[in-house]
Amino acid sequence: MAPTLANKRLTIVGCGYVGTAVAREACRAGLKVEALTRNPGRAAELAALGVHTVVADLAANTWHGRLAPGADLVLNCVSSGDGGLDGYRRSYVEGMRSLLAWAQRDPVGTLVYTSSTSVYSQDGGVVVDEEAPTEGAGETGRILLEAEELLRRGGDACRRWFILRLAGIYGPGRHHLLEQVRAGAAEISGSGAQHLNLAHRDDICAAVFAAFAAPASLSGGIFNVADDAPEPKAAVVRWLAEQLGRPAPRFTGGAASAQRGFASPPDRLISNAKLKAKLGWKPRYPSFREGYAAILSA
Repeated sequence: MAPTLANKRLTIVGCGYVGTAVAREACRAGLKVEALTRNPGRAAELAALGVHTVVADLAANTWHGRLAPGADLVLNCVSSGDGGLDGYRRSYVEGMRSLLAWAQRDPVGTLVYTSSTSVYSQDGGVVVDEEAPTEGAGETGRILLEAEELLRRGGDACRRWFILRLAGIYGPGRHHLLEQVRAGAAEISGSGAQHLNLAHRDDICAAVFAAFAAPASLSGGIFNVADDAPEPKAAVVRWLAEQLGRPAPRFTGGAASAQRGFASPPDRLISNAKLKAKLGWKPRYPSFREGYAAILSA
């Protein structure tokens, strides 16, 4: 992390899995951190780090007077929670509206928003960068794009913004595929030929701090966050099975079963080239092998 961030004021809203990891690293580096979360258990974890934490719904305005205005740095890393598409819209779109209304009172410095690569619709194993069209995004992708557009048109709520489109998040305590193999699952839904685009939690944190520390000449932008080596899901499962001494599950074929009613992602290769070139980011875990190896050895 850049030493110039020390003593900066950082506000994290929607502070869950990724946000807590950012808060932990920020506290170690000497930043002054405040956070907002819906989860009382998460709030207790943050309080143990010395983070002033408010338990509230980002989409409401009840928290506006409880977090100090005018932060140097703001991270919006809200997740969808439950509630189907309505919950998705409340978390992302209404949450962004609430955040920008708060920031309009006393503009913030750099605002980073973690969106998702689900805004892309490309299929067929093509390489996808930030210039790829998003017109064909599914329902959840369109909601995320609406939240992105609110930030892009946020006026003087912040001096600059960055949108980080995250690939599939995994890391300590969040490794569903690993647990399926460890449990001896006989089969996994979907096609083993589909590429997995992954981003380790710690590499996402590094991307957030790279955006915060970007030179003033860089006014913001949209960046994909993914590792260097998307590989077919079958290759990932075979490798995990070998590490765990388990038989490799078979795949059912066809599209993976939908999760909470949302469609499974198409097959594509997410490019991280812009993030590397513009922000100097480099993944600590360039492929699933390094990332899962660290989890297995912990």
